[in-house]
Amino acid sequence: MSEGSARPGDFLTALRARSAASARRIVFPEATEGRVLDAVARIVREDLARPVLIGPEAELRAALAARHLPDTTVGVGIELRDPSDPALMAETRDYISGRRAHRDDSSEALDRMARDPLMQAGTMVATGRADGAVAGCVRTTADVVRSALVTIGLDDGFETLSSSFYMVFGEDHAVGPSVLTFTDAGVVPNPSPDQLAEIAHAAAVARGRVVGDEARVAFLSYSTAGSAEGPTVTAVRAALDLFRARAPKIAADGELQGDAALSASVAGRKAPDSAVAGQANVLVFPDLDAANIAYKLVQQLGGAAALGPILQGLSRPFNDLSRGAVAGDIVDVACITALMATHSSEGARSEAG
Repeated sequence: MSEGSARPGDFLTALRARSAASARRIVFPEATEGRVLDAVARIVREDLARPVLIGPEAELRAALAARHLPDTTVGVGIELRDPSDPALMAETRDYISGRRAHRDDSSEALDRMARDPLMQAGTMVATGRADGAVAGCVRTTADVVRSALVTIGLDDGFETLSSSFYMVFGEDHAVGPSVLTFTDAGVVPNPSPDQLAEIAHAAAVARGRVVGDEARVAFLSYSTAGSAEGPTVTAVRAALDLFRARAPKIAADGELQGDAALSASVAGRKAPDSAVAGQANVLVFPDLDAANIAYKLVQQLGGAAALGPILQGLSRPFNDLSRGAVAGDIVDVACITALMATHSSEGARSEAG
């Protein structure tokens, strides 16, 4: 593990400590939601980040006071931005209009985007007035993704926006390591081999930033090392070849069944020559159906905390939340966002090898 990485069993503790040290400004465009306000209160008390809240100022001040945060925190630990502020709307409209000049948007469409707190948050991140954004416990993933693409856009070298869930297991759980990356469980329904390779690449790079260890990537299938054939098996094999060409320094293998990817004893029987089998920490699923079903089952039946969906491939971080997220989830995703913001695009490319 690299310096600052999380040891098995204390990922969340280390995550929060590293976020606090980064002192990043994280914008919350759903700031009137009670769960977000509860999360912000914790973030401020533990000094994990510098929240920027988008919402009616009077309503936000009253909500913060109800959570025993003194008014003196506003302007110091917390920044408030009213979405109806003409200056904020004008800044957002001008920025979006410039980015979308080729789209010939109507004046009404630009006005509508300028009033949208998600677009306002994305504009703040894109222009450097905030380091990252977190939303999605109220709005849909589609809304969050669209706002991120309109305002922030994709990073150099990426053509696909995708996502990962960080599945965090307690110290007493049988699964190791304590954090697994599941990708893509939120965005791309039926990825092509090219897209699957790019998704895996983005997930491996993001894991290095967030967890701090070396990614070991398993391309999952119902087949292990040629034990079965079929169109999706062929696609997974092609994705692995493309990934190895794209990121040759990152350990990867496939096709692997889930047990061969995670269990050393099974890997010894099914894939004895694999450098990844039995110790994978980035699980690349062949499609959105498989990944989304898997993460929810592991969360509900396996007792893992599911953090995300963390959006990958953007030039700056704008992360999504499950609409079932609780305040603690929002705190942790905000901390992940802060860590993602500490890495420049150039740093990400050098990490990828």
